[in-house]
Amino acid sequence: MATNLVVRNVEEDIALALKQQAASHGRSAEAEHREILKSVLQRPKRRSVAEVLAGMPNVGEDTDFNFRNA
Repeated sequence: MATNLVVRNVEEDIALALKQQAASHGRSAEAEHREILKSVLQRPKRRSVAEVLAGMPNVGEDTDFNFRNA
């Protein structure tokens, strides 16, 4: 179900930038606003540092990289 959204007190330079960006994409300012909201709010969840580190492949033991004792 679609909902109407009203944004008040938008600075003039922001409104102008929205209109210019909308024109460059060939759509209305309202359609551009919807696309901006959608792209920001529906992006995939970012992974935590722990999740990124846990996903790294095992490439060897610490001693494999100890070049000073070789």
